Amino acid sequence: MLTKKMLIGGQWVDAAAGKTLNTYNPSNGEVFGQVPSAGAEDVDKAVAAARAAYPEWSGYTQEKRSNILRKIGAALRARAKEAAHLAAQEHGMPEELGFGPTMGACGNFEMAATYAHSIMGDFINNSSRSPNVMYCLDRVPIGVCALIIPWNLPLFLMSQKIALAISTGNTCVVKPPSTNSLVGLFLAEVVDSVEDLPKGVVNVITGPGSSVGNALASHPGVDAVGFTGSTETGVAIMQAAAPTIKKVIMELGGKNPAIIFPDANLDLAIESLGHHQFFNCGQACGSPGRYYIHESVHDEFIEKLLAVAKRQTLGDPTKKETTMGPMVSTEHFDKVMAYIDSGVKEGAKLLYGGKRWGDKGCFIEPTIFTGVTPEMKIYREEIFGPVAVTMKWSDEDEVIRLANDNTYGLTASIWTRNIARALKLGKRLTVGTFSVNAHNLICAEAPWGGVRESGIGKEGGKQGVLEYTEQKMITINLAE
Repeated sequence: MLTKKMLIGGQWVDAAAGKTLNTYNPSNGEVFGQVPSAGAEDVDKAVAAARAAYPEWSGYTQEKRSNILRKIGAALRARAKEAAHLAAQEHGMPEELGFGPTMGACGNFEMAATYAHSIMGDFINNSSRSPNVMYCLDRVPIGVCALIIPWNLPLFLMSQKIALAISTGNTCVVKPPSTNSLVGLFLAEVVDSVEDLPKGVVNVITGPGSSVGNALASHPGVDAVGFTGSTETGVAIMQAAAPTIKKVIMELGGKNPAIIFPDANLDLAIESLGHHQFFNCGQACGSPGRYYIHESVHDEFIEKLLAVAKRQTLGDPTKKETTMGPMVSTEHFDKVMAYIDSGVKEGAKLLYGGKRWGDKGCFIEPTIFTGVTPEMKIYREEIFGPVAVTMKWSDEDEVIRLANDNTYGLTASIWTRNIARALKLGKRLTVGTFSVNAHNLICAEAPWGGVRESGIGKEGGKQGVLEYTEQKMITINLAE
């Protein structure tokens, strides 16, 4: 069993109260590691450490900060294989597939280091009757940021938030997910190994979200909260942050429509959508949530999707041949299975899968439902599992209405050879991003985020760096 400590002010410490929590290997249900279970006193210490480090770090030149971020990226790149192996054991993502997001985590530091250089102020033309007055708009760091990380892509999302926050001079307190805290503390070790980074710029504490996450969101010493996770938890964080009017940057849930037209390249569509449907067991906010398939190509598309599901290889995520590992935890396994049961009870056709795989661990078979209707629970709610929810359509206006008839607004994809039609329809979709003949074809340089109950603000790229800054207005009187 692996045991780790928390990072506060450059020191590796246990929880003040001596409490611990276990993490588990979802492939076999066995205890995998033990980490500190922080409380209010630990939160206070971490926030104090971040605040103490802020004057020095925010006073660095941008060139110096960016060079340090690049060193962090290089240090993580040197341990990328180790990180992917750890994630396979504690999280369940197949090691062969998990190496990609791990390398993406390295790129997050390099991207933020580059874009932070382009965060420049603006000169504002004076149109008033005071020609001797000049106005400038500066960009400054916010202060201490609380960064609360989800369990589905912990290393990638933790690296992204840390990089975006510290690149422009903020300091931070990070809470990794309880489910895979060892992955979070691994990244803390990498960050701490870069000697040029002042102690206290990055602090990492572990513990339950109900206590640590809430304490961070409500803490008077925290100036902003970055969070990725469920919409329900996002609402709770906003409520905790409200009394002190903290800035919140949130990427929340999604129920993402994929609209298939009669002229779509079905092989291209299946290659992309099938990958995203079963990658990480569908435990991704951007996974296809609802398939709208034109009736003229419905049966052919379903046949191809069925072939993708059948060729998934479930098993030990550390093995090269495995393409689907287990769900992240017993609790999430039960939640996804409850959705599958509700789909059957409400009359959807279970075309494939829908059962536990194997005799141990949290494995769920790739699952496909057809004949789904809008009143069904599996149609309306985010499942966050390897479950494809499909239905036919025939009328273009109606399919856009259905796609928008949801509380979420994260992402969508349109599949057609008629690019003009796709762009026109895409403008009618209420989402933060949509793709044409692709699904979630994103990169570190591109902003990502949703509207409505899918979040506030953007992550990634220049826009993501800007989210962790404030605008400061400067007025200069030139009169002698």
